[in-house]
Order: sequence, then structure tokens, then C-alpha cells
Amino acid sequence: MEKNTGKTETLNYVLSRLCSFSSIKIGITSIGIDGEKTDQVTNTHKPEITLYPNTIFVTAEQFYNQKEIIANILSVSNQNSALGRLVTAKTISSGKVKLSGPGNTSWLKNVIEELKGFGSDIVLVDGALSRMSFGSPSITDAMVLSTGAALSIDIKTLVKKTAFVYRMSQLPQVQENLSLRLINIEQGIWAIDNEDNIIDLKIPSILMIENNKEKIFAYGKRIFISGIITDKLMQFLLAQKDVDKIEIIIRDFTRVFASIENINRFLQKQGKLYVAQRTNLIAITVNPTSPSGYNLNSEELINALKKEIPIPIYNIKEI
Repeated sequence: MEKNTGKTETLNYVLSRLCSFSSIKIGITSIGIDGEKTDQVTNTHKPEITLYPNTIFVTAEQFYNQKEIIANILSVSNQNSALGRLVTAKTISSGKVKLSGPGNTSWLKNVIEELKGFGSDIVLVDGALSRMSFGSPSITDAMVLSTGAALSIDIKTLVKKTAFVYRMSQLPQVQENLSLRLINIEQGIWAIDNEDNIIDLKIPSILMIENNKEKIFAYGKRIFISGIITDKLMQFLLAQKDVDKIEIIIRDFTRVFASIENINRFLQKQGKLYVAQRTNLIAITVNPTSPSGYNLNSEELINALKKEIPIPIYNIKEI
């Protein structure tokens, strides 16, 4: 949800627990940069990533050369990331490593498959702020969300923002036969008629709505948007008559970029919001300490979140 909400602490905890089972082979990569001692943006201390023997990891060659661990290289990519080619290696010892992996979703999918091909039973993908799209159910099977005082030192605000993300992750999924056809559509805005026919409206993106208002509902009120949904789109929908008859389908919850207020207004007016694929959000972790040193009451925070969110919620440092 924000920098310094405990994502790396969560990752280290999951790694340590999984590695206590010698029969489980773990693969890991990152979509951002993680494992640095100091955050490059906030200049605050960051926990380093500890890997254990027989873990298969993928990182940029620049970071591979800086590793504090003994490992055998399994492969080197032909593609280049901003920090060089990606190195896939297997650890021999325990130690510290910085992780930086694929920069786009298709490459990430390939990396996950490669890690599985090298014997990984489970692959962990370290996330990054504002890049929830990499947690799409088309890529990963499950997601853990990190939140905390870095997001807001006001518990009500923190709960409101976190609960909204949870609610979006629980949006109802369209029926399977329609879902299977929609997830293969990469771009544009499409209509779905009463017979579930999918019709290309020839609108490349929601940025073109102003010039194509008359097309949007030409085949009915059910629309699939392959890209993101924004406040501009929500305001357009809220200005329509019979909002309660409008059904918007998005690929998955990571495509929601509209404000809490506009989404709530649309739903309160009985507008319908569906996903083609539903995300499996399995847990939330909290960090009650902000980068400025402000400490929320951990028990109070977790109890407040649990009133709104019915999935496991943990302070990793208190387990």
C-alpha cells in the first residue's frame, strides 16, 4: 500500500518459514528493487533479504555481482533490464542478496515458468508500491498485502484505504465462459450484448471516451474495459441515466485507479462492477510504525482492520 509498510519484513518471514521445510523448493524474484540497506527514495533504513540454501533466485547481474552469498548460476537472460541481464542462480549458503527482476508482466510470467522448470515448488514474487498489476491473477495465484502507519498515522484513514483495496479484490467474477473469452482481450473497450456476444467498440482506451460517447452504450449497458478505470470514466458513468443498469467488467482489481469516493458513488447508485479474474488475497500484514517514528497501537490497528476485512491480518514482528 505504501513504502515502509513492512513488505520486506513479510517476505523474510515467509522465506524463513518455508525454508524450515526442507522438502519445499523455493523460487524468488522481484518486480522492483529490494534488499537494499537504505531506501533510495526516502533515505531510510531497509531490512535486507536473507536467502537460505537451495533457494533459486532471479536478480539483475549488477546485484548478482554484489551478493553476500554463495550460489551457482543456472541461466542468464538474453533480455536486458535497467540493471543488466537477469541471472538465475541457486544458493549454496545462507546470505544477503538484492533482488531486481523482470520489468513487465510477460517477462515475469516467463521467469516464473523458468523457476518452476528448475524445480521450484513455490515461487515468491516480491511486489512494489503502485505496481499491483504484477499481482494480477493472470500472473500469480495469491497475494499478500502490506499496510501500515506509513500509509496514514490516522487509524480510520488507514483502515478506509486498506479496506477499499480488499473490497476491490473481492469484486464478483463474471461467469467462467465469458471470463475465458475476455482475459484474452489485450486492449480497447468492448460491449457485451444480451447473448454474451463481445463487440469491439473501436475505442482504443478510456482516454478516447470524450470523442466516442455515442458508441459506449450502442449495444447495451454491459461494457468490458481491458485497461484501467479512472475517475474520468467514473464521472462519465455517474452522469448517465439509469446508472443501476450499467455493468462494467474489468480484467481484475488491479485495474482500479479511480478514487474511493467515485467507486462508492457508482456502487451506491446500484451500478455493477465485475472482474474477469478474481484475485486471491490470502492475508494482510501491518507495520504500525511510520518512517518518522510514529507508532500506532498494533492491537488497536489490527482489531480495527478485522472489523472491515475478514481475512487473516498479522503484525509479522509479533508472531
